[in-house]
Amino acid sequence: MSNFDAHILVVDDDDGIRNLVKKYLNENNYLITTAKDAKDADEKIKIIKFDLIILDIMMPGQTGLEFLKINKKIINTPVILLTAKGEPKERIEGLEIGADDYLPKPFEPKELVLRIKNILEKTKSSNTKRVIEFDNIKIDLNKLMIHKNEEEFKINNTEKIILEKMINSPGKSFSRDYIGNLIDIDKERSIDVIITRLRKKIELNPKKPKYLQTLRGTGYVLWIE
Repeated sequence: MSNFDAHILVVDDDDGIRNLVKKYLNENNYLITTAKDAKDADEKIKIIKFDLIILDIMMPGQTGLEFLKINKKIINTPVILLTAKGEPKERIEGLEIGADDYLPKPFEPKELVLRIKNILEKTKSSNTKRVIEFDNIKIDLNKLMIHKNEEEFKINNTEKIILEKMINSPGKSFSRDYIGNLIDIDKERSIDVIITRLRKKIELNPKKPKYLQTLRGTGYVLWIE
């Protein structure tokens, strides 16, 4: 998943629409899983944490609205409804139940991508972690401080940018190229020096890192248990 912007579940009983949406969103750097009906979707949300769900309202068996009503509080995932033009009541009901947006069929794929980006940006800004604690370590991006046992370390702006990405995606690998673009540095050696400096602030034993680790051939990852 680390090379994709988000993992999206597309639920629609129409093979053509599922394939069209999957193809277009794949081209826009989204990882797509599809489901042909609510039952299929229900099985997938039990084992996969999605960043967003695109949900058709009118499906055989359990409708999209019924699926949303049952699962919205459980999955806590943004939902875009796909609706036929003649379903204003269903659109309103869907928004009342907890859908984040809707798109009438037929739709322009570009518009769908824009709606996805808007929702994910809002979700990201509202869910961004600024303070985390694990073992005897506390990273506070609001105060730009790392507390480790009885010690305190200042976080500079470059370190803050890297840590903000990492603590909001624990277990996700970040390549040197990605980090370099993030902090506008193109020398791998300079990035390694920054990571080494961060390890001294975070790790109990920087020479044997437990949290901020190197994945050979992949990049760096922050493991928080």
